[in-house]
Amino acid sequence: MADKVSIELIKELRERTGAGVLDIKKALEKTGGDVEKAVEELRKMGAAKAAKKLDRSAKEGLVYAYIHPGNRVGVLVEVNCETDFVARTEDFQKFVHEVALQIAAMRPIAVRREDIPAEVIEKEKEITREQFKNSGKPEHVIEKIVEGKLETFFKEKVLLEQDYIRDPSKTIKDLLMELIAKLGENVVIRRFCRFELGEG
Repeated sequence: MADKVSIELIKELRERTGAGVLDIKKALEKTGGDVEKAVEELRKMGAAKAAKKLDRSAKEGLVYAYIHPGNRVGVLVEVNCETDFVARTEDFQKFVHEVALQIAAMRPIAVRREDIPAEVIEKEKEITREQFKNSGKPEHVIEKIVEGKLETFFKEKVLLEQDYIRDPSKTIKDLLMELIAKLGENVVIRRFCRFELGEG
């Protein structure tokens, strides 16, 4: 009976995480059969594996076009991987589609925070400083508020830092790292462009 349960658990975790059977067995052993803890353990293992692949060159992939129903919003996104073989897989293509949906829905302005021009960041800081200028708060407190607001700005405007629209417990970066661990290749969201009808 125990074997049947463990086989069922392995099957369930495989469907939920896409992890390999050996990794699932290790995670279940480590967590004493606790499924939720095993999922968390698998995410950590996947992130560690994915991190090792991040410096590998990714020159293949897809340029994907998504037009939202109603034809008022469109997205072009380039996502790269290491091989043409991976670019044709269902997992990769589904990920690219999900990224395009995220961009359409959440209006990021950059893939990563380093891509945001310094003047945009300075403007955000200036707006917050202005809001608290006459608040009577000490300068060092206002600067802490500015930094906090800036982190919120990044979480809202940077694609990799945004909460995933289908599962807010994950960010787009979490989703990306899971895909890298699953595919065994580096994957890079290179660039995107979002169009909305009538937008300047």
